[in-house]
Amino acid sequence: MSETGGRRGGSALAVDLRRARAARRKEAQPVAAPKARRRARRVVECADQEPTECVREWFGRHEWEPFLFQEEVWRAYLAGESGLIHAATGTGKTYAAWMGPLLEWLRDYPAASRRSSAPLTVLWITPLRALAGDTEAALRAPVEDLGIPWSVESRTGDTSARIRARQRERLPSALVTTPESLSLLLTRDDASTLFDHLQLVVVDEWHELMASKRGVQTELCLARLRRFRPGLRTLGLSATLGNLDTARDALLGVGTGGEPRPGRIFQGLVPKALEVDALIPGTMERFPWSGQIGLRLLPEVIRAIEEGETSLVFTNTRATAEIWFQALLAARPDWAGILALHHGSMDRATREWVEDGLREGKLRCVVCTSTLDLGVDFTPVDRVLQVGSPKSVGRLIQRAGRSGHRPGAVSRLTCVPTNALELVDVAAARAALDAREIEARRPVERPLDLLAQHAVTVALGGGFRADELLAEVRTAWAYRGLRDDEWGWVLDFITRGGTALQSYPEYSKVVERDGRYEVTGRMAAMRHRLSIGTIVSESAMKVQLLRGRTIGTVEENFIARLRPGDVFTFAGRVLEFVRVRGMVAHVRRSTAKSNSVPHWSGARMPISPQLAAWIRVKLDEARRGIYQGREMEAVRGILELQAAWSRLPAPDELLIERVRTREGHHLFFYPVEGRLVHEGLAALFAYRMAQLRPISFTLAANDYGLELLSAEGAPLDESLEAGLLSSEHLLHDIPASLNAAELARRQFREIARIAGLVFQGYPGAAKAVQQVQASSELIYDVFARYDPDNLLLFQAHREVMERQLEQSRLGRALERIAGGSVTVVEVERPTPLAFPLLVDRAREQVTSEKLADRIRRMAAPLERAAEGTRFARSARRGFRSGG
Repeated sequence: MSETGGRRGGSALAVDLRRARAARRKEAQPVAAPKARRRARRVVECADQEPTECVREWFGRHEWEPFLFQEEVWRAYLAGESGLIHAATGTGKTYAAWMGPLLEWLRDYPAASRRSSAPLTVLWITPLRALAGDTEAALRAPVEDLGIPWSVESRTGDTSARIRARQRERLPSALVTTPESLSLLLTRDDASTLFDHLQLVVVDEWHELMASKRGVQTELCLARLRRFRPGLRTLGLSATLGNLDTARDALLGVGTGGEPRPGRIFQGLVPKALEVDALIPGTMERFPWSGQIGLRLLPEVIRAIEEGETSLVFTNTRATAEIWFQALLAARPDWAGILALHHGSMDRATREWVEDGLREGKLRCVVCTSTLDLGVDFTPVDRVLQVGSPKSVGRLIQRAGRSGHRPGAVSRLTCVPTNALELVDVAAARAALDAREIEARRPVERPLDLLAQHAVTVALGGGFRADELLAEVRTAWAYRGLRDDEWGWVLDFITRGGTALQSYPEYSKVVERDGRYEVTGRMAAMRHRLSIGTIVSESAMKVQLLRGRTIGTVEENFIARLRPGDVFTFAGRVLEFVRVRGMVAHVRRSTAKSNSVPHWSGARMPISPQLAAWIRVKLDEARRGIYQGREMEAVRGILELQAAWSRLPAPDELLIERVRTREGHHLFFYPVEGRLVHEGLAALFAYRMAQLRPISFTLAANDYGLELLSAEGAPLDESLEAGLLSSEHLLHDIPASLNAAELARRQFREIARIAGLVFQGYPGAAKAVQQVQASSELIYDVFARYDPDNLLLFQAHREVMERQLEQSRLGRALERIAGGSVTVVEVERPTPLAFPLLVDRAREQVTSEKLADRIRRMAAPLERAAEGTRFARSARRGFRSGG
């Protein structure tokens, strides 16, 4: 069964510029407005049937049969229960949640009274506007076929003014919306009566929402709706999640006594078959580095695409997606028009054209990023490839689930390594998958910026009394531990602007009269409605054709480096830069060749804790001579060379290598905990060593380890004795080592925007990101000087420690290391595990020498030494030197 079901029309624009697409140009032209595609109706007459039999007949006409877990959800809903539905992608979560309300309506309303349209009964919250249309179509199908007089509509930022105007008069029976649009509904004067007939709220893709502020925004909205409708039922839909109990509790909130609200976990009873394999290069260097394999596996990727009808090629970054799209198109020009690109910086109309092409089976292959991770239904997809490490078990499952997107079908994901060590990642991910160890996602705790925003929302939507709203807010999981002084601070902040801003009227948004808090200013109300939400725009500029439409957005710093006439690749096109006007970069199409691709910051993902733990297991197996699977056999020569020159670490062992080269004295640590943790550890170790002796370090980090390079020998032994690896004093040492104050100033931009301290501008006249950043930093400095106890400052520091530096994970890593052993090995030369760190540092150095030539020069003496290693002569087969 299709999980989201149905098909949705959309405007279309061709994806590439090759002449071969000319024959398809007419089909690809944009239309004025989306038109719903016709579907084959399968009408079921329900007048003389029991509701359950009626629904079963509808399933049967689609050649489906309800799963046991779906029927379990229906029964629980009819009994008034709430809960979390956890099932693999493509196994029927949507209809598990949707059929309950339909069954209830069929049961409670006799056939003779089924003529008038029902009022708003179901709210369906989706994290992405792009999913709303697909979800709307899926929900409408059984409503129409069963003859139920319900209206199903969407309300998102993309909804037309005409539909919005109609919805202001009367909302549909079922409304598909986003957390932001739901918050906007709560600002209406009639919010308390708007939901009088609401029976159910469904939160789709809860595993994506719960670990973000958008998840907290959803929790606050649910708390408000439960106040209006105490018997409201809630169902969450989730896949690929490790901490189901916490996810359920965060969704359902707590009672007035602080205890979790009752709810069930509905586990999908049909395990989805999942196959994970990897393309193995014919030859591999003994000294791997990031990006080493590059496009060498392009022929194998093309053959894999040819095996299926429709394929998705996932990448971990937008820049990589651009590169692979161009490479595939150059190798197979006959795929022009059936090969497409999809990522978040592309124009929405183009993305929708690609999505429609996938649903209809018109596209052979789409190169994409995480924008296609979530639950859009692409039933024709039967092949998924992942370029680079999957980075986490959950992401692997989610992306594999894009293929075989129907019950009983096998999902297959083929990994395409970009360097040899990523084959270890693949083997580790498969082992974790077999053990069913999926990453947990931690809900966000007590963000006061969002609470201040929500308080203004409620003040707009009819007003509130402080004690009543406090009791309501404390039923949201994120604020179950909200202190009285924190709530008092929020009230003072929204009414006066706090201690530092009380002299500025624009920060006094809410007025308190006779114990009731309301928004009375028209300007404050308008600005608040325009600013609702937690999504903060990045420093991006529109890219627009001189005589055409907008193609997408790229970061300002990339455009700033271009001169008129420079050529770059973006959105699958080769473009020539012309000029900048305001926040728009004007370009024209070009036929020149270009290797320049925009770079988007924040794109490098670290490996997850679960995947890191299994990588350590795989390295330990190699240490003991066990190489299970094709991937581990492929890297056997690399790992055996590592063991010959140094050693492979055990799971409870921290390996430290010490070596001297012409560059200086190197210390290589291998905790195997992920890049973000290693960046924090590198700064922490450097800081702690510098406390013993003045010394300067150059730092490097990747997912496997970190490097400290100094001109003189570092006091390693003395530092180990003095507590270099201690997990104590992290709250002092981490900020001291990383200039956390400056990081907090940058983080404060998001907090200031959400809390309403800075306004990003009106539609069509948005402020530049630099203006918003400057305004937020100015306010940060004012708070730091005149209101040092401002709770938003503390929140900024906390978010930096957790989100950017992963303090908790770093502390757990140090505790694990402290419970094991430390091995220091003096090596004669950098080892295979050390070489990627050397290359990462070399990328940052300014030189006229090409990177590939530098890497080849760096590897040459190591290759000669490897040739002289006794074992290498017998394990040489299948390996080669060079960059």
